[in-house]
Amino acid sequence: MRPVELIAQPSRIRRGKAFFATLVRKRPWTNFLNPRPPRFARPAAVMPGHDTDHPHRVVAHASDLHAHRSEVIPSLDGIRAISVLIVVLGHSGLEALVPGGLGVTIFFFLSGYLISTLMLAEHERTGGINILNFYARRVFRLMPPLIISLAIAYGLTYSGLLAGAITSKGLAAQLLYFANYYGLFFDPGNTIPEGTGILWSLAVEEHFYIVYPLLMTLLLGSALRPRTIGALLGVVCLVVLVWRIDLVHAPGFVSNRTYYASDTRIDSIAYGCILALVLNPVRQLHRPGSMSLAQWAVLATAVGALLLTLLYRDPTFRETTRYSIQGLALMPIFYFAVRFSDNQLFRYLNTPWAITLGTYSYTIYLIHYVVIRSIDKSLPALAAKSFVLFPTALLISIAYAAAVERFVEPYFRQLRRRFRPPTANESGSMSCSKSPSAAA
Repeated sequence: MRPVELIAQPSRIRRGKAFFATLVRKRPWTNFLNPRPPRFARPAAVMPGHDTDHPHRVVAHASDLHAHRSEVIPSLDGIRAISVLIVVLGHSGLEALVPGGLGVTIFFFLSGYLISTLMLAEHERTGGINILNFYARRVFRLMPPLIISLAIAYGLTYSGLLAGAITSKGLAAQLLYFANYYGLFFDPGNTIPEGTGILWSLAVEEHFYIVYPLLMTLLLGSALRPRTIGALLGVVCLVVLVWRIDLVHAPGFVSNRTYYASDTRIDSIAYGCILALVLNPVRQLHRPGSMSLAQWAVLATAVGALLLTLLYRDPTFRETTRYSIQGLALMPIFYFAVRFSDNQLFRYLNTPWAITLGTYSYTIYLIHYVVIRSIDKSLPALAAKSFVLFPTALLISIAYAAAVERFVEPYFRQLRRRFRPPTANESGSMSCSKSPSAAA
């Protein structure tokens, strides 16, 4: 994160939002990009002590030739906040009303969109992508909250406050991002603490990012246009869909196979990458305007398609085409949420409480189901009341995430800063020192 300005002055925080504002250090709006016009932009110079690779926020300057001003990608934190609320609601016993799986799919899409945007920015700025630094930043961002959350879960299981079991194989699978395939093919049952099974989604993402940086380096290095790369990823999405259809019609198929496995879910990430590569809304941030009737029609169609995937309960559809339609529907929704963030429909995604909750979303996701399962074991009467369980689990998870953000994140943010890409000013300095004639 690069705090350059406060997300809100205290006088502007309304009563209902003051609670969230007190849980985190004041920090800026977030996000991204623009190098050479009309392509992507140069990120702003990093301020001392600021992180450049927070998973959902990056500050940048837009290269608007007509108005030189600082720009950010709005709405991403708000979308994360909605996603984690959907997941917690689903796990609190309200799955029939709020499909928690949709929240995970949105997380996948947002991850692909943001990582691709960052990679394009780095390539525009430096001429390449430093893969080792990319992995180092991810390790220092993802692992500390994961290790602490697992330590809490295993400690609760050891003390008898959380059901489940403790095994070296289960722990290794979770720490090495193999939890999804371990659960599908190798777990005989009851080998991990309850509530930690949600780590399958982290495994899906990391399996994708084992390959994706290498692929982007090769494709961008071969002078392929981003839209061409997006078209290639579209082919990947089609192949994954065909693979899901083949699995569904295979003898002995179980739905968990297509829901949890990386080879059947990576297209949800790829659709976000395609949006970043083909029609990235950050390119339009410097163009003020309101949504046209045609754009409202596209948005309404996308929302309708998304709702259809939730209402249509055919088992074959749910395990095959559902994920593809959701990925396609999220494209215009994300585009308009970022491009027209000042619109009344999207404005609430950029309020202080939404930004704060989005900042905490990863850590909340890691711990919330452990909290829910612990309450279920110790206080079953409370757990039986979903509308009481949800706020209780959410508040405990927020408090935990705030503590991690306050006491753990600052140290690892400093470590991540060592592996950040050079800023625009640093890149310019290196160019000048290496080639004085070019600088002249």
